[in-house]
This record gives sequence, structure tokens and C-alpha cells, in this order.
Amino acid sequence: ILFFFYCFCGWVWESCYVSAKQHHWVNRGFLHGPLLPIYGSGAIIILFATLPVKGSAIGIALMGTFAATLLEYVTGAVMERIFKMRYWDYSNQPCNLNSSIGWAGFSWLLVRVIHPPIDRLLQDIPFYLTGPLAGALTVLFVWDVVTSVRQALDLRELLTKLTEENEELRRLAKRAEVVSALAEDDLRKFRERTELQRVMLTLRMEELQAEHRERSDRRKAALDAALEERLRRRSEARLSSLDSVKEALEKGLAQAGLSPMVGGI
Repeated sequence: ILFFFYCFCGWVWESCYVSAKQHHWVNRGFLHGPLLPIYGSGAIIILFATLPVKGSAIGIALMGTFAATLLEYVTGAVMERIFKMRYWDYSNQPCNLNSSIGWAGFSWLLVRVIHPPIDRLLQDIPFYLTGPLAGALTVLFVWDVVTSVRQALDLRELLTKLTEENEELRRLAKRAEVVSALAEDDLRKFRERTELQRVMLTLRMEELQAEHRERSDRRKAALDAALEERLRRRSEARLSSLDSVKEALEKGLAQAGLSPMVGGI
């Protein structure tokens, strides 16, 4: 009964404390029910560990701190190893050896203030009530532990798969970066090659245009020369014809006894 009572008190304290800090309700604990076994186990261990030094406040603080710190550290390490999750972490707090200073104060408060009236109250309850109540609470507690462990193991498997998938995603991202770098390099080379081809094509087009203009100029010059030669020959032919006509006329006039007029016929 003491174990379950302190489990419930621990759940109330920690849930209210964390909820107040985060400004919304937080159901603390590993189990589904309103129990934190670390507090129940810690309270029982502290009560047993401090029995030899029950009369000394310093002894209660030291023995309670040692017992609670060892319990919390071992429990946290085992749960982290089994379920791959950290259920409490004091690394961001000063003097953070699993809140040992807090356990010292709690040990003195538990042994000297909280537990005596609770112990007297339980002593007054008949055993025929505490026995069935403890049995019922144990059955519910075991069922909750089994269910929570099963779900935690499923969660661990899910986290393992997510970790593997994240690793695969990181490998794919690394591959994508390599492929992207290669693609960028290929694209740069392609652009350089295309730019070179464009320049060479432009130069070739300019050469062809120059050759075309040159051929056109040569053809035009040849046509002009041929036309000029044709006109020259035609003019010479006409002049030769006129000379022949002139000679014929002069001969005719000479035969007729006429003399040609000065300056023309």
C-alpha cells in the first residue's frame, strides 16, 4: 500500500510541476495509470536505507541521497538501454547528478514529516481491507506494466525503423548531392561546348557570307565586263558598217563624176 501511495503522490507532484512549467497538462510517467513507480520504489528504498540512521538528519540526507540516486540512475540506464528512450534528463540543470540534492531534501522530508502520519494511518486499517486492496492494486499495476512495456517495445521498434529510414534518407540525400554536382558539371561543360559551337557556327556563317558576297561581286564584274565587251563589239561593227557605206557612196559619186561636198555628202 505504501508503494502505491507514494507512486501516486509522485505522479501528482511531477505531473503538476511539469504542467506548470510548460503551461499545459502533461501526464508524466511510463504507465497509463496515475502512478510513477520510480517514486514508490524510491520512497520504500529510502525508508529502508535510512532505518540505521533514523535519528540523524545528516545521515538520513546522505543515505537517502545515495539510495535514491543509485535507484534513479540504474533505472534510467536500464530503461534507456531497453526502450532506446531517455525518460528523464537533468543534463541541462546545475548540480545535475540525477537531482541528488533534491533527493537529500526529499529523504529528510519523507522520513521526518510525511511518512510517520501515513504509517500510523495504515496501522489503523484492518488487514482484511489492506490485503485485498493491495492485491487488486498489484493486479492492475502488473497489467499496466505489461501493456506499457509492450507499447514501449513497439515504440522502440518504430524508432529503430525511423532511425534506419532517416539513415537511408541521409544516404539518398548525399547521393542526390553527388548527382546534382555531377549534373551541374555536365551542364557547365555542355554550356561551354554549346557556346564554342555557337561561336564556331557564327564564324562559319560569316565566312560563307563573305564568300557569297565575293562570288556575287565576281559574277557582277564578269557580267559587266561581258556587257561592256558586247557593247564595244557592237559599236565597232556599226562603225565598220558605216565606213563601208561611206566608201561605197564615195565610189559611186566618183564614178558618176561628182565630187563629195566638203564636210559631208
